[in-house]
Amino acid sequence: MHQKTGDRVTVALRAGDPVSQAGVASQLRTRPEVKVIDWDEPDAPQVVVVVLDVLDDGALRVLRQVQRTSAARGVLVTTHIDEQQLVNAAECGFVGVVRRAEATPERLVQVIGAVAKGEGRVPPDLLGSLLEQVGRLQGQVLAPNGLNFTGLAAREIEVLRLVAEGYDTADIAMKLSYSERTIKNVLHAVMTRLNLRNRSHAVAYALRQGLI
Repeated sequence: MHQKTGDRVTVALRAGDPVSQAGVASQLRTRPEVKVIDWDEPDAPQVVVVVLDVLDDGALRVLRQVQRTSAARGVLVTTHIDEQQLVNAAECGFVGVVRRAEATPERLVQVIGAVAKGEGRVPPDLLGSLLEQVGRLQGQVLAPNGLNFTGLAAREIEVLRLVAEGYDTADIAMKLSYSERTIKNVLHAVMTRLNLRNRSHAVAYALRQGLI
């Protein structure tokens, strides 16, 4: 079912080479959920999609320039990215990240839509490993000193990490040796306390609020 033009997310593209620019543009122009616009159009885009092979210093300069010159939220499409580069991208306002190998039109539109609503979307394997690092920091450094990350306890971070990796409630309960009811209660407490809509929103919160 096609959406009305007013409901479509406006998107501007910027790529490191003309082939990538044309390829992503052609993918998105067929989708009713988004409207691709030029940089020089009077209407500002809601989301900027930047396509780069690697996130080196030059690429980070591009992301920072986009952040300085546009109020749009950012989606990065890149060939290779690791945990530290993901943090660097997020610091530039790019909380949507898609690997080029996974950048189908469906996935791109899904990430663009989420980012337009203020949510983060990153490859689950990267988010899981980052949350694991945060969990270690919480247990080894912060907890002994009575400190915490944005109100999330170590157990809550561990549950969110497993959610990010795609485990369901039963799997998480088994891995952490808790009952399923306890896991549900942990997730419910996090979402209620932080006014989050669902599990995906809770994981996105962990990304946006400096947990990673």
